[in-house]
Amino acid sequence: MAELPTLLTERLLLRPFTLEDAPFVQRLAGAREIADTTISIPHPYEYEYAEKWIAGHENAFVQGTAIHFAIEIKDVKQLIGAIELRDIDIEQEQAELSYWIGVEWWGKGFASEAAQCLLRYGFEHIHLNRIYAYYMLRNPASGRVLQKVGMRQEGLMRQRVRKWGIFEDVVLYAILYTDWLAY
Repeated sequence: MAELPTLLTERLLLRPFTLEDAPFVQRLAGAREIADTTISIPHPYEYEYAEKWIAGHENAFVQGTAIHFAIEIKDVKQLIGAIELRDIDIEQEQAELSYWIGVEWWGKGFASEAAQCLLRYGFEHIHLNRIYAYYMLRNPASGRVLQKVGMRQEGLMRQRVRKWGIFEDVVLYAILYTDWLAY
């Protein structure tokens, strides 16, 4: 089995999650603001969800379907969020980028820095041709992250998901390998 990688940026360490991270994931992802604008995070976010999610990472990596990283501030060894490539499709050479950052670290450029790093990994090590991402239309900050890393809007899916009983519009962004090289 290949070992889960660790990636570095100027300020961040992207590393595999461990079960010891579960209480931090539960606390950070458990914030209503996180669940409110993410498609797949429930609220309340129970401790068992964090454990089960983390426990599935190694198998997803071995199967080649996803790679998950804890986002940690290097200097203080503080877990601040998560980022992943999921639904990896080797035949079509594409994957979905997904991320969240704890509320107290919003607006500091951490999501963009982590996303740029993971794009590089996806293109250079997994040899993807296309990486795409979704965000709820009412979460324009997530759209700005995707724009900052060179992604382009490909479409708007009206009422694509239902969050807490309300249908939400979702925006699709993507970047191709050739776009990334030129960016």
